[in-house]
Amino acid sequence: MTLTFIDLVPIFLVFILYFMGMPIVYSLFGATFFYFLFIDATSQPWLILQKVMNSTQSFSMLAIPFFIMAGSVMNFGGISEKLMDFCECVTGHMKGGLAQVNVLLSMLMGGCSGSANADCAMQSKMLVPEMERRGYSKAFSAAITAASSAATPVIPPGVNLIIYCLLAQVSLGKVFAAGYVPGILMALSMMVAVAIISHKRNYPKTREKFPKVTEILKQLFISFWGLAFPFGIIIGMRMGMFTPSEGGAVAVIYCFIVGGLFYRKLNLKKHFIPILMDTIAGTSSVVLIMVSASVFGQYLSWVNIPKIVATAILNLTSNKFVFLMLCNLVLLIMGMFLEGGACLMITTPLLLPVAQKLGVDTIHFGLVMIVNIMVGGITPPFGSMMFTTCGITGCPISDFLKEVWPFIICLILVLILLTFCPTLITIVPDLLYG
Repeated sequence: MTLTFIDLVPIFLVFILYFMGMPIVYSLFGATFFYFLFIDATSQPWLILQKVMNSTQSFSMLAIPFFIMAGSVMNFGGISEKLMDFCECVTGHMKGGLAQVNVLLSMLMGGCSGSANADCAMQSKMLVPEMERRGYSKAFSAAITAASSAATPVIPPGVNLIIYCLLAQVSLGKVFAAGYVPGILMALSMMVAVAIISHKRNYPKTREKFPKVTEILKQLFISFWGLAFPFGIIIGMRMGMFTPSEGGAVAVIYCFIVGGLFYRKLNLKKHFIPILMDTIAGTSSVVLIMVSASVFGQYLSWVNIPKIVATAILNLTSNKFVFLMLCNLVLLIMGMFLEGGACLMITTPLLLPVAQKLGVDTIHFGLVMIVNIMVGGITPPFGSMMFTTCGITGCPISDFLKEVWPFIICLILVLILLTFCPTLITIVPDLLYG
């Protein structure tokens, strides 16, 4: 089948509407309905509306609101605060100690917020003002906050991991397990960059020397319930104690118990409505993106674009690593323009069948995609975490761009390493699941 220009109009229309300021959800919906109403009227509009409803009828999708609610409960219940105290205890003796805390907290928050934008919004309010008071520039503080948040959705239970599992029909437990090594490598690379920059600029420490072992153990004991959260979810799913969706419900109950009984920061009368509002806002944005991308996928399938793309790529190369590098380039560019969830939902149906034909491991491919898209989220011109951080902190984007490039380079180096060393991604799932 050959494509005509008229068949590609919806793709151009998505970008035109998006650059005009329309949210990506409505851009995808608008382009799809325009095609089926005015270009190809052979398909009944009610079939598209049926696709809208069917795309929400997934039991596995219940994991999304549960894990979003768990992250909100952690913030209100003081669990995030205890995690930050542990990070400060471990890294405060380093040059640029508070910047190191920023990176380490983002890694640990993967098991809490699960969302890059939620993480950078929280840390923009919590850490950036404190960093400025201690002598860090606003631009550097904003840059490390946005960059470190790229690791958040890679550490389980990141929402993008759940979305990929729904799209690729793979084990959520295996994908969760696969996220640990890439997320840790991303964090470590940024901590190295922070150390180099901090020594050059003589950024301050938050404590004079490395804490005593007893102090670390004491803080570890205090923060244990927050640190144990992501590992408990993985172990519970691996042992068959609960499904991914049930695991989300378990996570919510766990966070309510820890925040209310152990840390005594959670007040249901005071916090229940804000938690509910956070959950509704977070869930609605994610699910709307999933539904709109699913509907747009209906258009892509209708004009046979996935098959055409697959054939074109297979004619271009039969080497899986060349294919992965081409995907990296395409996804990095798309990640600069589109929100991570939408980008993932549009590109997965197009690229995953090709990856499978070339022998690329499905879980390896998914993690490479997610890391790639997250790097795009801090890259101009439209990186979502860049705008979130600059909007909250008031940092000019021009100043932000001068400070963020070392972290982008670090993350791209990690991405290349993950691309060519699939064992780094598959080693933990292989150990847990065989």
